[in-house]
Amino acid sequence: METRTTHAVCSLDCPDSCGVMVTIDAASGRATKIQGDPAHPVTRGFLCGKVAKYLDRVYAPDRLLYPMRRRAGVAKVPLVRGRELEAFERVSWDEAMSTIVDRLREIVEQFGPESVLPYSYAGTIGQLGYGSMDRRFFHRLGASQLDRTICAAAGGEALKRVYGIKIGTAPEDFACSGLVIAWGANIHGNNVHLWPFIEQARRQGARLVVIDPYRTRTAALADEHLQIHPGTDGLLALGLMHVIFAEGLEDREYMAACTHGGDALRAHALKLEHAPERVAEVTGIPAETIARLAREYAAAGREGGRPAAIRLNYGVQRSQNGGTAARAVAMLPLITGSWKRRGGGLLLSMSGAFGFNAQKLEMPELMQRSSLGRAARVVNMSQLGAALTELGRKPEDGPPVHALFVYNSNAAVVAPNQNAVLRGLRRDDLFTVVHDQFFTDTADYADILLPAPTFLETKDLMGAYGHRFVQVSEQTILPLGEVRNNVAVFGELGRRMFPGERCFEDGVDELIDQALDSASPWLAGITRERLEREGHVALAIAPDEAGQVLPFSDASWFRTPTGRGELTPVPEFVAPEESRAAAGEEYPLEFLPRKADNYMNSTFANHATHQKMEAATAGVLEMHADDAAARGVASGDAVEVFNARGRIGLRAKLSGKVGRGVVAARLDWNKLGGDASGSGANVNALTSERLTDIGGGATFYSTLVEVRKSEGDSQL
Repeated sequence: METRTTHAVCSLDCPDSCGVMVTIDAASGRATKIQGDPAHPVTRGFLCGKVAKYLDRVYAPDRLLYPMRRRAGVAKVPLVRGRELEAFERVSWDEAMSTIVDRLREIVEQFGPESVLPYSYAGTIGQLGYGSMDRRFFHRLGASQLDRTICAAAGGEALKRVYGIKIGTAPEDFACSGLVIAWGANIHGNNVHLWPFIEQARRQGARLVVIDPYRTRTAALADEHLQIHPGTDGLLALGLMHVIFAEGLEDREYMAACTHGGDALRAHALKLEHAPERVAEVTGIPAETIARLAREYAAAGREGGRPAAIRLNYGVQRSQNGGTAARAVAMLPLITGSWKRRGGGLLLSMSGAFGFNAQKLEMPELMQRSSLGRAARVVNMSQLGAALTELGRKPEDGPPVHALFVYNSNAAVVAPNQNAVLRGLRRDDLFTVVHDQFFTDTADYADILLPAPTFLETKDLMGAYGHRFVQVSEQTILPLGEVRNNVAVFGELGRRMFPGERCFEDGVDELIDQALDSASPWLAGITRERLEREGHVALAIAPDEAGQVLPFSDASWFRTPTGRGELTPVPEFVAPEESRAAAGEEYPLEFLPRKADNYMNSTFANHATHQKMEAATAGVLEMHADDAAARGVASGDAVEVFNARGRIGLRAKLSGKVGRGVVAARLDWNKLGGDASGSGANVNALTSERLTDIGGGATFYSTLVEVRKSEGDSQL
């Protein structure tokens, strides 16, 4: 069999942005093998367990391959998996696009353009697929703009407030660390290409400490797991600072040269409420452990030793005080000066290093002003339920949402306060378009369904939020069926609605060139042709005299107004409104709506190979033995998990992976049985639309519930 090999890049929402080699049967054009690019400095020849089976997804028999329209008279209700075609009929692309254009024109004429709402996130993180022609279209239409906050807004804003830019320690440099703290970071589950560098450091004597309320796969493999109470990370960071300042372990020379507000932070951290004994009472981490970790962290790298690095992930910022918590953790390497040595510092996101030209891609100058004389309103995606059920009740709100266009997202599953979201999606007066690869839970409520490509079927430009390499992902196979990418879909909508406007004519290569046409010096010399030729290219960040790239090793790196690491305003710990500090008799348990190790949010949840890997957690509520005993619950019992927002039915599993007062269950599609009661709900039936303290992010991990045994149900 004659084959050829092409280069692609995984565009799933993961920091690794892996280089991928795809083997193609020359005769049929079918992809026969997918593997990691051995030449990529981070991927290094292997893929995660999710993407290693990606061809099962590409060629899945239940892929959505043709445009579909809801059959006349079929209600918007949850559909049984495998029977979706009873509710939809196949139509041509011309019919689908004509319907969308006609309905949008009617809605805009009757209610105004703000009554149209796009809803998307990071189903693809390719520059073109994530945000290019779609933004141009919705800007030109004058639609409501979406504040894309659901995943990383609070942490990203926190990082920018402290450093002025989202950049951090390179994954390769973790191999030089003497201490690695994985803070809310399940590295082995969702950042696996960092793992070999950490293991290399451990072989040279480094310790791995995991701080997480759940005993993740990474925590189980660590040298030490600190099972913190949810939502108290900011206080723990202040407790570490207390010890460091009280014992004079800070790097005063570095702080004087590279930070602003150090005296204020020192005085704040030394307050009695931040002493280890007080912090222990709230966080659940013993005082002696807090003091020991603070000393170990501050001492790492001193006297020629190997420095400490923190891998902070976004779980920390998904509580109500998450922005402040992320700020506090991000300040720690500024206090100890660990940025000065290779293997030190912190990594949350590298995305700010790339500097792609979003202005040219998205063309915000196309934005149409609303009938109220202002720029189009902004809707926070973390409050989709309220947007679909409450928006428009007050004149200053503008009109209700009458058209919803969902792409790169499975909103019915991932959005908080799910019952409100589903009430909105069921509205007869809501025209909904869904662009996806499968019949998701969101697709169940669509009026028009459009087939979307996998990353093998489209070309895109890739940065990363976990490393410093730019890549072009080539189209490796012809699109299956009639799938079309975001550039093609929104470009055609733009040409139909606004004929003759040049901005909707640009193709994929033109858009890539525009994204790379940037003033950022770190993109200097990086062109589409070079990327096509070389596969991956490192950002052009000038090394220091020793040949190293050490972010924030001196003051030249900071992009804050003061030009230094910003330690003010000092981080104040405020317990979330839904936390054990506020728990009462009605809802006494903290709830962790976890992500599965072998899914990517809700992606892959519908594939048998991935379901098999997650079989042990399907429909399961993990409980501490003491909490279960107090409620007369045994492993295998059917239980109801509930609060004022909703309820789900699961099966109890006594587990040492959660501490006392905490229960956990994983995200799943509604229609795939994540809820054993058959009510068609998942963990987000319990979460709220309350927002984080900064960044307007979702507060999934600030959720209180109660659990009771379901009457009449026997054990499994």
